[in-house]
Amino acid sequence: MKILFIGGTGLISSACSELAAERGHELFLLNRSASKKYPPPEGAVVLQADVHADTAHLSALLADQHFDAVADFIAFTPDDIRRDLALFRGRTSQFVFISSASAYQKPVKNYLITEETPLENPHWEYSRNKIACENLLMDEYRANGFPVTIVRPSHTYGPSQIPFIYGSWQHPWTLIHRMKQGEPVIVPGDGTSLWVLTWNADFAKGFLGLLGSKDAVGEAFQITSDEVLDWNQIYLEAYQAIGREPNVIHIPSDFIARFDEHAYGSLIGDKSNSVVFDNGKIKRFVPEFHCEVKWSEGVRRSLAWFEAHPEFQTVDHEAIQKWDRIIAAYNRAFS
Repeated sequence: MKILFIGGTGLISSACSELAAERGHELFLLNRSASKKYPPPEGAVVLQADVHADTAHLSALLADQHFDAVADFIAFTPDDIRRDLALFRGRTSQFVFISSASAYQKPVKNYLITEETPLENPHWEYSRNKIACENLLMDEYRANGFPVTIVRPSHTYGPSQIPFIYGSWQHPWTLIHRMKQGEPVIVPGDGTSLWVLTWNADFAKGFLGLLGSKDAVGEAFQITSDEVLDWNQIYLEAYQAIGREPNVIHIPSDFIARFDEHAYGSLIGDKSNSVVFDNGKIKRFVPEFHCEVKWSEGVRRSLAWFEAHPEFQTVDHEAIQKWDRIIAAYNRAFS
């Protein structure tokens, strides 16, 4: 297949790019700059442009091109989708929008989340924008036959990302550094809410299986692991992997959000809620899909990657100062 990934060198998309190249697809990557962390796979054709700004340049790059599948990994707002519709009408047989499982109703009314779970998140603008993007695309599919497929990942990680409920996404080593120093680590709530973490290469298997599928057009899919852990288990495994005794402090999410406004959506609108996903639909459409990497192995793979790439062991000192302020304020409340 002839495939175009908009992005293609991020945490999730890089795994999809690697698998597409491995399977022999003709792969094009549209992004604005080379990534040191996620270099393009060998054989991929890189189209250099800023999809958010270079409209004329984009039109010239894509002139006379037709793709079997286009996937946009960096569309976040309805304006992004309007741009994609203008660019790819008549230029692709399938357009895949990467949405988010955070768009599901929070809190959910049924613990088991399926693709039919309502999309409603009053707490997080990021999620509401993803919902608006989905609605715009499905309206275009129903009205004009635009060949959209929607994919909803949930907290997907990989070698260069160690996922926690409350950390520094841009500097993921920060929390490992703090654990190694023996400093207290915040776990929102009491740590017993359930969560699902998905290794990026496992996600890629389900994702690639949908490309080129006519039956997948007009459909939405969640692609996640079936392993369900609570946050206490997730943190305990990380501590065991680095050979340290746990030192965690449980603090309510709404208390944290008083000191960190950016945490409101991510916690109350997402990670503080329990999630359990039914992956029956993706398995029906892609029978070979199954997740092989458990968290106990994934966290050790990530730690090994960071040990091999010390240049990415960056520490977010601003975040550390914020965490210390939150912990001090919480302790004062009980003094």
